[in-house]
Amino acid sequence: MIKKASILALVICLVLSMLSPILVQAQSRLTILDSSAQAEFPSGLSFNLSAQSAVDITDIRLCYTVDRVSFAQVTSEVYIEVVPASTIDVNWTLEMVKIGGLPPGSSVDYWWIVKDASGGKIETTPSRVQFDDNRYSWRSLTEGEVTIYWYKGNDSFAREIMLSAQQALARLTEDTGAKLEKPVKLYIYTNAQDLRGAMIYPQEWTGGVAFTRYGIIAIGIDSDNIHWGKRAVAHELTHLVIHQMTLNPYNDLPTWLDEGLAMHTEGVLGLEYTAYLNKAIAEGSLISVRSLSSPFSAYAGQSYLSYAQSYSLVDFLISKYGQAKMLELLLIFRQGSSYDGALEKVYGFDMDGLDTLWQDYVTVSTQQTEDKGRHPALIEKLPVLATALLLTLGLATENWIWRRG
Repeated sequence: MIKKASILALVICLVLSMLSPILVQAQSRLTILDSSAQAEFPSGLSFNLSAQSAVDITDIRLCYTVDRVSFAQVTSEVYIEVVPASTIDVNWTLEMVKIGGLPPGSSVDYWWIVKDASGGKIETTPSRVQFDDNRYSWRSLTEGEVTIYWYKGNDSFAREIMLSAQQALARLTEDTGAKLEKPVKLYIYTNAQDLRGAMIYPQEWTGGVAFTRYGIIAIGIDSDNIHWGKRAVAHELTHLVIHQMTLNPYNDLPTWLDEGLAMHTEGVLGLEYTAYLNKAIAEGSLISVRSLSSPFSAYAGQSYLSYAQSYSLVDFLISKYGQAKMLELLLIFRQGSSYDGALEKVYGFDMDGLDTLWQDYVTVSTQQTEDKGRHPALIEKLPVLATALLLTLGLATENWIWRRG
């Protein structure tokens, strides 16, 4: 019995040894001659492949994944139409107009699957291509988890922006306990026009963009308007940090909380926002917290008021209930809680309850300010004066708007 088993094993080994060269030969017929990718910023990514085989190549597929935070690994597969031949050269472009674009500094991993008529198949090792804005010669500065890229201005300009970024992160941590969980890239364009040139279908008022799932920020900062630029950096950094902390597949933050935290990290509320807030308080025309949970109005006056109220709501929660409660609220939202459910669990009231408490709070605060000598008539005129001032400076259509991607 043992002798028969040994003979059978020997026969199997002989058969496999005879087949192995055939299998290796079949696999070796298909060869990748060249594989590459080039960024054509901001319009597209071009992928190139050259392959040959002893028989006709019949099937070519390009697979790629975009490097960004997601809840599932998404792989796109592109079927490349080819005329069967033993040598193939193909090119395919990922057109950004079809996907809405990618931010500067993002990256894409790609690989090819090639088959021939004999059944041979090759799957290439994944490669990474950077989608960089190669229109400019970028310099960089890194501190901690933040890297700044800029192409115009001296080192002191970049250091001033970096200092503002680090101070904003420190304020955010002090107020909410929130911290960066992953590195971020900050691209400083010399003005809003250059920034819009890096985007697909930009709005004419866009001055800064936070690509939250990519950990990338792009802002147009003129050296003559660096004060606004530093506030914009603080605003967008806050969006990235809060997004990292609360990302879940079930629910986003209410808009008033997301924007309010970003406004709060900027610093003291600006005069133009305060004017709209005070006027709404005096007229009894405040927007409800429940309404502020949805995207803000596109009308300038309502948008100003929405941002101002969001700042005030966040300031109320932090000053009255403290940092620990705000951190708890963010962590509850990370679990995918409803808006009312999160507030009730942390503070003991829902959005309507918050609306009542906050409106009482700001009304009393405003009355106390008036009692100290501020003339009520001036409050009503401030929005007009502030808007006129902004228009004179050329900022009204551009500097108060942020966009998240």
